[in-house]
Amino acid sequence: MLRINQLKLAPDHTEQELKKLLLTTLHLKEEELLEYHIHKRSIDARKKPTIFYSYAIDFQVKNEERILKKAKNKVQKVSQKSYGFPKAGTMKLRHRPIIVGAGPAGLFCAYSLALQGYQPILVERGAPVEERMQDVEKFWNTGILNPKSNVQFGEGGAGTFSDGKLNTLVKDKFGRNNFVLETFVKFGADPAILYEQKPHIGTDVLACVVSNMRREILSLGGEVRFHAQVTDFIFNGSEKSDRHLKQIIINNSEKIDCDALILAIGHSARDTFQVLYDEGIPMQAKSFAVGVRIEHPQKMIQEAQYGKEMADLFPAAAYKLTTQLENKRGVYTFCMCPGGYVVNASSEDGKLAVNGMSYHDRLGENANSAVIVTVTPQDYKSDSPLAGIAFQRNLEERAYQIGQGNIPVQCYKDFCDNIPTEKLGDIHPQMKGNYRLANVRAIFPDELAKSIEQGILNMDHKIHGFAREDALLSGVESRTSSPVKILREESFESTCKGLYPCGEGAGYAGGITSAAMDGMKVAEAIIKKFEPFSS
Repeated sequence: MLRINQLKLAPDHTEQELKKLLLTTLHLKEEELLEYHIHKRSIDARKKPTIFYSYAIDFQVKNEERILKKAKNKVQKVSQKSYGFPKAGTMKLRHRPIIVGAGPAGLFCAYSLALQGYQPILVERGAPVEERMQDVEKFWNTGILNPKSNVQFGEGGAGTFSDGKLNTLVKDKFGRNNFVLETFVKFGADPAILYEQKPHIGTDVLACVVSNMRREILSLGGEVRFHAQVTDFIFNGSEKSDRHLKQIIINNSEKIDCDALILAIGHSARDTFQVLYDEGIPMQAKSFAVGVRIEHPQKMIQEAQYGKEMADLFPAAAYKLTTQLENKRGVYTFCMCPGGYVVNASSEDGKLAVNGMSYHDRLGENANSAVIVTVTPQDYKSDSPLAGIAFQRNLEERAYQIGQGNIPVQCYKDFCDNIPTEKLGDIHPQMKGNYRLANVRAIFPDELAKSIEQGILNMDHKIHGFAREDALLSGVESRTSSPVKILREESFESTCKGLYPCGEGAGYAGGITSAAMDGMKVAEAIIKKFEPFSS
């Protein structure tokens, strides 16, 4: 297979024009081109107002050597790494492997094991995605929270109610990333995610993909159980250095024997973290980030990224901004949602957290993004591995109180002046869940509040209007990643044998794709060690 980069076309081009440009650039006759497909598409906006789509195209021709010689540096030979499962091990599984948590890590671990004949059992404290969507809508409309089925808990995990971004910084030489994307397409995602530079699914499509994956796991001999929370663990052996998982307890009553338990619990399973800590499972506090959601008109972001002349010719524009402050803290945008919504993402009574979400079409009026500042264990004022959770909860309690149970919202100027907002400017909240004008700054310790204020001001140098007075801030964005890392060895097991920490909640991923890939890695560890399950 050959690849040519930097084929540039106007935003309104046709597929036929792309093929014609490929043939012209390579000086090919149409009958010489055997096949071609898009490897990558991006938007080149470096020379506004002239903006192009830029393509990398993979293609096959009858005479590769002639093209390589003729095109010189324009064309390169490539080979795409196809993912393959490892050879099965020889140890016998006495019991079916159990995966705890049906987020991306748990789903892809269960799917991988099911494909290889291991008949996994996937247990999830929350509801199937169809029921979960109803619970979440009820919460947004009425404020009545279901602690077991919400934006954080349920089939699909926290990423289901997000933008569904699939870009990752994980280096992948084994083809896992392509496998994840191809699996999403297989179960209903837009095929464009295979080549877009910044692929996303959208929460509306992701819900369908997740339910289709579940059906496939079932058809392959797996089992999926909802409203099934792991409430305790039973171990063999009294010494912490020589313990093996024996059983798990579901909903404080049902015992299930277990040889291999994949712990893909997600970053908000605070009660499970506590149980594991009480059982002496090795873990440590880790750094994460907290902050606010900021909203601007999507039209403003379009013009900033593409210029006024081209703003309407491209899909909803995204951005990614970072700045380093004099106080040595980094402030950066995270989980940017073009044409999206700020959502009430709470999972505990009396506490409030926000997140961002967008549908596949990204047609909402506002763009929103988290603006967050890094916090470290030194900020937690405790040596406990669970100190980061306590830090999160404290911020979320303040947010709930300040908003009186609703999402607290404040204009940026009022945030700087440390006064409650009483009147909105030209920007109006685009939110899922009720909101209340308030003093969002009062949620944060003074140094973090100052960092957020200065970070937004610095970002205005990169996108003019980012620090406009009526930009809307809401809080608290506290669930950016897990505040805990559950330690595991090179075998992917905890020192407690049979327990496999996995995914974002365990501290080994940061987003849908990386969590899914970590789920695959843990599945590979199970496959290498054990024979496929047979009853």
